[in-house]
Amino acid sequence: MIKISKAPEIDDVVGAAECIRGVVRSTPMRYSETVSRMAGFEVRFKLENQQKTGSFKLRGAANRIMGGTKSKEVIAASAGNHAQGVAFAAQQAGLRSTIVMPEGAPLTKAEATRSYGATVIQQGNSYDDCYQLALEMAEAQGMEYIHAFDDPRIIAGQGTIGLEILEQFPEVEQVIIPVGGGGLAAGIALAVKSKKPGVRIVGVKAAGADAVVRTLKRGQLSFSEHVSTIADGIAVKRPGQLTTSMLMDLLDNMIVVGEEEIASAMLVALERVKTVVEGAGAVGLAAVMYHKEKLHNGPTAVVISGGNVDVNMVARLIERGLVKTGRLARLQIRVPDRPGSLQRVLSTVSGNGANIISIDHDRLKQDLPLQWTQLTLSVEIRNSQHLEQIVQSLQGQNLSTKIV
Repeated sequence: MIKISKAPEIDDVVGAAECIRGVVRSTPMRYSETVSRMAGFEVRFKLENQQKTGSFKLRGAANRIMGGTKSKEVIAASAGNHAQGVAFAAQQAGLRSTIVMPEGAPLTKAEATRSYGATVIQQGNSYDDCYQLALEMAEAQGMEYIHAFDDPRIIAGQGTIGLEILEQFPEVEQVIIPVGGGGLAAGIALAVKSKKPGVRIVGVKAAGADAVVRTLKRGQLSFSEHVSTIADGIAVKRPGQLTTSMLMDLLDNMIVVGEEEIASAMLVALERVKTVVEGAGAVGLAAVMYHKEKLHNGPTAVVISGGNVDVNMVARLIERGLVKTGRLARLQIRVPDRPGSLQRVLSTVSGNGANIISIDHDRLKQDLPLQWTQLTLSVEIRNSQHLEQIVQSLQGQNLSTKIV
């Protein structure tokens, strides 16, 4: 077992709430009738995507920095959310900040970090690569390193979410929390279990970055050679030593969700919960949607940890979601390359009540007979039955049609 002696206590969390007052906001708790019906039990969302800087990370960073630093310049490694939290908190405290981010970090997160006055260095492929560089820079240049999760004051700051959950949702019996390095889950679990020991704490991890799952099973720190997940905020190769020690004592269950489940949850959050959620923030919802048999059937709080997602990612998710749910389709149709052929196709599709989004016209495909052309249409439809109706109408006019 991992033994760490300097874990924060509930008094540290209560003190953190006072320390960060005025810098962070108390985020709303929203009931979702749709998700509650889907789950079979009451579900409320703790919307940390509506926190300043767009994620919970500001809480820990503010508690760490506002509580006093030894240097006038701080440095951190982050995939994006901790970066913004440190940059914003440092700006409020009148400190300089440097943030090391992965080269592939979402553009919106890097630009937002710069907007808070930080110097941003993008290098490496993951948080862990950035962590090593940031430590070297801190030692060489005399900056104070602000850890993303494995720090008692960071954990205590994140724990203030737990205090708010209990205040806003006193009947809560279960709290579902994303797990990356473990700071968020450890802090919330500490606060909730200290005040209401009977509440179940469930951590959720992405399958593409599951080192913390193997660590908890083995009782010793495990390392992932590679991480790959759209939940970039929890794409950590190695969980924290302090956070792991706490989670071993405080977690009641751990659920692993897949990439398609995360993507689907992001779309449901956008469409049904009416809130923008990043991949890491959506894993709790994914657990409710796809793994409810592993959950307690009682009033549940799901922590939506952040909403800093690139708009291009949102666009791709929407398109994939529409295809998956049968509301968007692509058709390939071969027609004679002569006047009137395109008009016949368009009239048939529109006559069946479908909306054409785009058309690609290709005369040069190698397997096409001469004087024929291939049309590729993207169409909005109602459902799979509607799509079949359109295909049958086209084929009824001797137009070779297939769904792609």
